[in-house]
Amino acid sequence: MPGINSPLDYSQEPPRHPCLKINAKEPFNAEPPRDALISSYITPSDLFYKRNHGPIPVVDDIKRYHVLIGGLIENPIQLSMDDIRKLPKYDVTATLQCAGNRRTAMSEVRKVKGVGWDVCALGNATWGGAKLSDVLKLVGITQCTIVTPLGGRHVEFTSVDKCKEEKGGPYKASIPLIQATNPEADVLLAYEMNGKILNRDHGYPLRVVVPGVIGARSVKWLDKIDIIKDECQGFFMQKDYKMFPPTVNWDNIDWSTRKPQMDFPVQCAICSLDDDNLVQVGKVVVSGYAVAGGGRGIERVDISVDGGKTWIEADRYQKDNIPYAADDINNDKWAWVLFRAVVPVPRNTEIIAKAVDSAANVQPENVNDIWNLRGILNTSWHRVRVRRSPVANSNL
Repeated sequence: MPGINSPLDYSQEPPRHPCLKINAKEPFNAEPPRDALISSYITPSDLFYKRNHGPIPVVDDIKRYHVLIGGLIENPIQLSMDDIRKLPKYDVTATLQCAGNRRTAMSEVRKVKGVGWDVCALGNATWGGAKLSDVLKLVGITQCTIVTPLGGRHVEFTSVDKCKEEKGGPYKASIPLIQATNPEADVLLAYEMNGKILNRDHGYPLRVVVPGVIGARSVKWLDKIDIIKDECQGFFMQKDYKMFPPTVNWDNIDWSTRKPQMDFPVQCAICSLDDDNLVQVGKVVVSGYAVAGGGRGIERVDISVDGGKTWIEADRYQKDNIPYAADDINNDKWAWVLFRAVVPVPRNTEIIAKAVDSAANVQPENVNDIWNLRGILNTSWHRVRVRRSPVANSNL
């Protein structure tokens, strides 16, 4: 693409925050510490997880940068950044989550393939840009269209990003046309993150943001958009990010038997505590995040200190510590919910958190039941171990 230099080397990587936990260097994949992740409702861009499949592209001439819209439409067009900025701008607060979040814990049960992630492969940001439904109007596709006159049913996003899985070709993904053209789905072509121009790690100069869907479909460094008949045939749609049962292994896998994963299930994790903790006798603060895909709210977050025999309901909030209710129309429906509870710790124990979404979906109890060979969607109850310190703290 004119205006972008994307060599298949790692010599031009951007600077990153020193606190990030690096899970892979080339390509660069990293997440923030747990306590840093939940230190604010909106995740700063430098603490937002970094998920890459290749070198970070370099835009060397923004005036020459453009996005081609083609495929099964009558009149393909090219859009510059100025063209996109002329469209109505929307700000959408949405949580993006890697499908491999919490993969490391799943791999401890049985080895899986993929980058190891703790519980912080997600972040919550306010994305600014044009709605994809408005962009597609420019090529004659009206709102809430299921199929175009030429038979297009899906919208494919192709990145400048080159990756080995595509044999040196570009990363790509797709979503259904009906989702892309529905303004209520809030799919964006975003050029801002938290009120500032996107940085290179997060897709500068333009990326797709598909709220409520696994992060793999929110393509960064957008090159072109194609209206296609069938879903994208790229590697990450057809041979990755699919949910298989525990009985499937690398010898008997048939990728064609599963559809690409889109919405992410209800998820929560404790971020105020590590996997193993030494605390004083008394009480501890248990806080973290909960999030559900598809725009579903969080109905409840339950905390247990006795292996799930009894539960304490945590307080929930989004911005400004205002108490959260799942059915409140003023909520950020695509965003995570933060939770907090103060619980007694009378002895050495395991603290558990589980969330329930507004459709009454609940996290599964055991990771064994959802184990899969790619280690995606580990949404099992989150557990941390707590040991009593022999020194009592009189303030507790």
